[in-house]
Amino acid sequence: MKANTVLPAEGKLGILIVGNGAVATTFMTGVLMARRGLAKPVGSMTQYDRIRVGRGEEKKYLSYGDIVPLASLSDIVFGTWDVYPQNAYQAAVYAEVLKREDIEPVRDELEQIVPMPAAFDRNYAKRLDGDNVKAASSRWEMVELLREDIRNFRSRHSCARIVVLWAASTEIYVPVDRKVHGTLEALERAMKTDDRQHIAPSMCYAYAALSEGCPFIMGAPNTTVDIPAMWQLAEKTRMPIAGKDFKTGQTLVKSGFAPIIGTRCLGLSGWFSTNILGNRDGLVLDEPDNFRTKEVSKLSTLETILEAERQPDLYSDYFHKVRINYYPPRNDNKEGWDNIDIFGWMGYPMQIKINFLCRDSILAAPLCLDLCLLSDLAARAGRWGIQRFLSFYLKSPMHDYTQEEQPVNHLYQQYTMLKNAIREMGGYEPDEEMD
Repeated sequence: MKANTVLPAEGKLGILIVGNGAVATTFMTGVLMARRGLAKPVGSMTQYDRIRVGRGEEKKYLSYGDIVPLASLSDIVFGTWDVYPQNAYQAAVYAEVLKREDIEPVRDELEQIVPMPAAFDRNYAKRLDGDNVKAASSRWEMVELLREDIRNFRSRHSCARIVVLWAASTEIYVPVDRKVHGTLEALERAMKTDDRQHIAPSMCYAYAALSEGCPFIMGAPNTTVDIPAMWQLAEKTRMPIAGKDFKTGQTLVKSGFAPIIGTRCLGLSGWFSTNILGNRDGLVLDEPDNFRTKEVSKLSTLETILEAERQPDLYSDYFHKVRINYYPPRNDNKEGWDNIDIFGWMGYPMQIKINFLCRDSILAAPLCLDLCLLSDLAARAGRWGIQRFLSFYLKSPMHDYTQEEQPVNHLYQQYTMLKNAIREMGGYEPDEEMD
């Protein structure tokens, strides 16, 4: 075992969340309830999972917090930005994810979390019309106002460190344009000239966070930090970035089930995925331009697990389609259907049906906690740039596509990456290999 060189998790950890909707309020309420001993953080790997360290007689299974210094739940301070001015208690009640009796015990703390005006452009989320919005004349001014918010929050709450998490709606699709997104200099120039076509509001949050020494996590499929310019900024500021899109329901199933088909050497003819969702995220995704961003994220999962190049007989000609349908009666209770057409011995067809009746924010909340704690850990461990070991939590893992790097979407390979990173940061040998 090597010496652990990770800086200790001393002082308060500020978690600033972009968005004060269903996911954010479920996350915040759960943490506040858990630290009072009134609820359990079920689904959080940082709180429950155990990893083997050492081999032979030295082998033992430890929780993450026994391997690396994680911030304590009691040290977390929450803040948000949102286009709607309701405080976190009001927003949690409105979201109707949690029962009233599971919100009331921490009402006093939630009421103190009042969202700061959002850096918002309605062209990027046409279905939202809140008026708690910053009056910024340019994208660069948006950045400056957000940086000021972060500094003020840090000072007001005496935070030793801050992590910024995007838990807001999906923006319209922004294709990568190398002329604007290819270098940090070009990105800054576009912000200063107020290029609203290529600079999404989420990019302003990411730029502000990294510039203020805060790790940034993209929980939606937005292009935001998945551009070379942001990678350069993360390297310059020596800050971690992670993204994109929380892997909660259907894609979690897909990234875990597709390896079964591949390992068993069964063929795939087609995979049709459809969802119904009724919360604010569903409303925004009902807009075609916003759904396109999500579609790109969801479609990327299969192609790196069931690879045509490796097994052309099995995976060279399958049809993959994803649909999301806005259905208000279900609210946050998302339902996903997967129809999988496979073939086996001598090409004979078979089918698999998966019906996942899940709760979107209940699945997302523990991911938010783990991503924030592990990004803070990465910063203290001196790991900056794309945090590939966090791919386990994300639908469309970031990777350096400029170097033709392929993302890892295979759930069990992602888990190996996660465990090895924890081992390494804890001073242990990263002793599992990925095939």
